[in-house]
Amino acid sequence: MAMPRQGKLIVIGDLLEFVDCGQYFAERARAIQAFTMQVRLFRNLYVWIVATEAARRACHPAGTLPRASAVNPRVDPNEVVFSAIRAQGPGGQNVNKVSCAVHLRFDIARSSLPEPIKERLLALADSRLSQDGVLVLKAQSSRSLEQNKEDGLRRLQEIVDSVAVLPPVRRPTKPTYGSQRRRLESKTKSGQTKALRGKVTQ
Repeated sequence: MAMPRQGKLIVIGDLLEFVDCGQYFAERARAIQAFTMQVRLFRNLYVWIVATEAARRACHPAGTLPRASAVNPRVDPNEVVFSAIRAQGPGGQNVNKVSCAVHLRFDIARSSLPEPIKERLLALADSRLSQDGVLVLKAQSSRSLEQNKEDGLRRLQEIVDSVAVLPPVRRPTKPTYGSQRRRLESKTKSGQTKALRGKVTQ
């Protein structure tokens, strides 16, 4: 004689349905396990965020966190030497009589920029940087001497801003299995294509 299944009646809409207790409790256990895994995941994420913030504040104590003005320092115009020269290019007879172009000379080592910015500026592979560490710029886009000075200061500030941004840290990575397989397949196809370029023999 078969033993009756153990279960219970539940109400689904207007119907009564018999649910197996074993299956019911198994589904509930799986749901509880999935919920527990999500809780653990969020807890580990919260712990990681707290640890990262604590490490950042340990490296930069209170009051010494980097500010925008410290990351992007401004060039002091008093540290730039201006010299007016004659402009080149078309301009008629007036171009030979009026010195409206500007040479800017900026001594990096003697400037008030932070030391890390100075090191990055001196390490630039730029032809406008002399062996003495002087950055020389020429501005002649305008016929006005003052506008050329402003344009030269703007370009100088752009150069300083370009080295003020720290490059992202490059982490060593390994090629994935898929990328290696695709590379070998492309080499095989390329070899087959080159093999078909030979002299045709009948």
